[in-house]
Amino acid sequence: MTEPLILQPVKPADACVIWLHGLGADRYDFLPVAEALQETLLTTRFVLPQAPHRPVTINGGYEMPSWYDILAMSPARAIDREQLEASSNRVIELIEEQKTSGIDASRIFLAGFSQGGAVVFHTAFMKWQGPLGGVLALSTYAPTFSDELELSASQQRIPALVLHGQYDDVVQNSMGRSAYEHLKQRGVTVTWQEYPMGHEVLPEEIRDIGTWLAERLR
Repeated sequence: MTEPLILQPVKPADACVIWLHGLGADRYDFLPVAEALQETLLTTRFVLPQAPHRPVTINGGYEMPSWYDILAMSPARAIDREQLEASSNRVIELIEEQKTSGIDASRIFLAGFSQGGAVVFHTAFMKWQGPLGGVLALSTYAPTFSDELELSASQQRIPALVLHGQYDDVVQNSMGRSAYEHLKQRGVTVTWQEYPMGHEVLPEEIRDIGTWLAERLR
């Protein structure tokens, strides 16, 4: 298992963002974003884990970094739930490691782009029991949310920022919006923000993320 890339802040860390990359990317994908955010978040550590290489069915079985196999694209993505659970358990291990290092759980944030965001949604709102600083969900969806979704009191208290491109042709805008609505209907303090972009990240989006994090790390 490849160790996460860890970016230490200029001052002693008292907060942490665990950020998961998307399908086919690697742990260095969001390093420039983490570096940019640390220019103002002077005490925030960034942990950038690496997904394992595995065959991805929708890509002809080609092996690539993937948090879980995607078996089919429509009508809704069919996924390998066991692999999703394993990736989610890995995120929980990283949370526990940060707690052990002295970071309070209420100052630990989970962030993820695309497939990484799906793991983050599942981890924060279906598995983790306890405080978290919040969730950043970029251009993603929640494959395990359903009308039967029930959140614990601690899960309801986890704030979320859901960001999506208006012209995303990889993860449709409506899929991100659906995840947002599921959380909103269950009392989560969740914000929806969309941008005139496809399946990507814009500087404006990163600025908005920095503002959102800074408000919660005062």
